[in-house]
Amino acid sequence: MSQGRRPIILDVDTGIDDALALALAVRSSRAELVAVTTLAGNVDIERATANTLAVLDWLGTTEVPVHRGASRPLVRPHVDAAYVHGTNGLGNADLPASVRTIGGDRGPAAIVRLATSRPGELTLVCVGPLTNLAIALNVEPGLADLLDRVVVMGGAYAVPGNVTPRAEFNVYADPEAAAQVFAAPFPRLTVIGLDVSHQTALPRAVWEATRATGSDPHPAATLVVEVCRRSFIERGMTGFYLHDPLALAAALDPSLVTTEGSTVAVALGGEERGMTWITGPGNVQVARTVDAERFLAGFYETLGLPALAVDQRTLHPE
Repeated sequence: MSQGRRPIILDVDTGIDDALALALAVRSSRAELVAVTTLAGNVDIERATANTLAVLDWLGTTEVPVHRGASRPLVRPHVDAAYVHGTNGLGNADLPASVRTIGGDRGPAAIVRLATSRPGELTLVCVGPLTNLAIALNVEPGLADLLDRVVVMGGAYAVPGNVTPRAEFNVYADPEAAAQVFAAPFPRLTVIGLDVSHQTALPRAVWEATRATGSDPHPAATLVVEVCRRSFIERGMTGFYLHDPLALAAALDPSLVTTEGSTVAVALGGEERGMTWITGPGNVQVARTVDAERFLAGFYETLGLPALAVDQRTLHPE
């Protein structure tokens, strides 16, 4: 482990905000990106894996292994989020395709292998559906004690959902996996839900100022411009929620959020599918507040974006 850097496995279904989380992990001085695992979520598994490789190559990070994971949820068909992320998952940005190969073992197996080889060291950050982690738990029930920390982007607890009035997308996509993960005996499991991620959006004004920058901007800043273009130009959004970068940032700096130890229930079917609610005290640390200003300042600095002060309350993101 590099001095002062947290070793991270990042589990992604690479759409737009996953790409920004990858950039944050690559660029942050606090992160040692050990491996990336992929799964079907925002896009299908082939596209999620190709997007992950393309983003890492774009950022000049070709040494981090990428492991293809689950191609569908545990018990139900895959549903995507192309309406948000575009047909290719990256806001239809045309990044060069990677020519390198994926890791030799699949996503869940890679998680188990790496956690076993570095017991008590690794932080797993899951920013897609929780299928890979649920499979890994089935393969290795002791995984909860092998990982130092798990941070999940998922759920909506005191706010409406973003895929239905009740459900956040990652939990909705595979509620059975989410229920299994939330019930597992992780000693340090933090959940970043829409309650806090909806307070952290990339403003269009920051994107426009980044786009206007000439003279060879950093690849991470250029990535932001390219993957967010559809949201800000074609769709006319005034902000883009930074769900996945916030989860990664909270893994690197837990003081960004305050949490409440909770037991989390997940609705598995019907109109309430994917709904999450707190039933009492428990071991799941649900984020309740976020220092959005500090998170955004760090996000801008790390990715080379202009630090414009924009009132988040004036934005209408997705």
